[in-house]
Amino acid sequence: MKIIFAAPSSAARGAVAVGVMAGAKLSPSAARLDQATGGALVRAIKGSRFKGNKAQMLEILAPQGVRVSRILLVGLGKPGEMKDTDLENLGGAVVARLATSGVREVAVMVDAIGAFKHKAPRRAARYGFGALLRSYRFDKYRTKEKAEDKPGLAKVTVMVANPGAARRAFADLEAIAEGVFLTRDLVSEPANVIYPKSLAREARKLTKLGVKVQVLGEAEMRKLNMNALLGVSQGSDREAQLVVMRWNGAPKGRGKGKTKAPLAFVGKGVTFDTGGISIKPSAHMEDMKWDMGGAGVVIGLMKVLAGRKAKVDVVGVCGLVENMPSAKAQRPGDIVTSASGQTIEVINTDAEGRLVLADALWYVQKKFKPRAIVDLATLTGAIIVALGHDHAGLFSNNDRLAERLTAAGTATGEAVWRMPLGEAYDKNINSAAADMKNVGDRGGGSITAAQFVQRFVDKGTPWAHLDIAGVTWDSKAKPTVPKGGTGFGVRLLDRLVAEHYEG
Repeated sequence: MKIIFAAPSSAARGAVAVGVMAGAKLSPSAARLDQATGGALVRAIKGSRFKGNKAQMLEILAPQGVRVSRILLVGLGKPGEMKDTDLENLGGAVVARLATSGVREVAVMVDAIGAFKHKAPRRAARYGFGALLRSYRFDKYRTKEKAEDKPGLAKVTVMVANPGAARRAFADLEAIAEGVFLTRDLVSEPANVIYPKSLAREARKLTKLGVKVQVLGEAEMRKLNMNALLGVSQGSDREAQLVVMRWNGAPKGRGKGKTKAPLAFVGKGVTFDTGGISIKPSAHMEDMKWDMGGAGVVIGLMKVLAGRKAKVDVVGVCGLVENMPSAKAQRPGDIVTSASGQTIEVINTDAEGRLVLADALWYVQKKFKPRAIVDLATLTGAIIVALGHDHAGLFSNNDRLAERLTAAGTATGEAVWRMPLGEAYDKNINSAAADMKNVGDRGGGSITAAQFVQRFVDKGTPWAHLDIAGVTWDSKAKPTVPKGGTGFGVRLLDRLVAEHYEG
């Protein structure tokens, strides 16, 4: 979808969207349209329940006195209370409302209204960002869809008094959207298309943007004693991969000439998870194509950072495996020695993501000595029981990092909720046969999983673990997120980097 910024004009075609504030107070653009249509807007409002409350909408079809085919009244609520995410949601809601309406383009009017916290160009950019995010559609395999069922809206023109400033504000947001779309694409692809080697190839494409990409195969990982990760993969005919991506954007030669250690992001990339020998129930197993969601987020994030030329050094590491049952597969009761030297009794082969993270975390710490690490994984069903589909679970050994992630989640609408860690939970993964076992008791499953991961984090290294099992895929559309892959985490982590680690 094309997102264009232009100066206000009466030559708009198709549909036009104008704001109405709480109490049915018309914005300047809405007032001008009301006058041009002989009071049609006010009459429509009086004949409906529309009050201008936030996210309310009211359509006026074939209005007289203007060239447009319809006018869409958009509720702004109380302008002083509108956040960036509210503006994005309005842009997305406009696209969702008009996508299959028959109009090809819509002009969104953004007025200079003093009650708003931010000036019109910034608000215009956020409207456009929300519209772009909502326009995403994964339909490459649909060959028989009827034309009338396909979205016809192709162009959104955001009209604002200073379009140049809006375009500049939109540039970084567009780069973020491209990273989100890449993540959505990757988690939406079926497992016969996205598997460890093909996902590694997708990561390699980032070299065009200046990202340095290295891929380790099984032979190289075997030399590094990455037996926890390789154990998950041994039942599959598809070879495991470890993808290492580096974006070196930090300014050089400042201060004492010392470059700060990079920030690290680590993603679980199980491209399909049958559960292995501890096989999952067949119902909804097809959803396990997106068990590589953590890796998808890290790859999407690296695209964002390179796309907007972020002034920071970042390393992204993704452990890519397929978890399959076969005569070669890992068995419950097997004991493996991880790259860190710690031994693991594998009680349940369906608790595989933490095994992948164990060796990936060891590698990123040994190789890069990062100043902080955030790992992401669709790790446990237990986090869905605890938090549903509206928050990711946040676990951390560092209050400052946890607070930054929480604030970034609030600012982007990708909410996280901090969960506890502690010795009482950690004892649940002690093993009589090895240093630890890969599952604890049934209770607190997401917590004991995080405790397992924490055992592979060096003491003193700020670390956070995001369990994104409940937020990677959504069966219900949201204002800026269609059904399916959400891309959750890309915006959150980009905000974290931009606010606290750049420069």
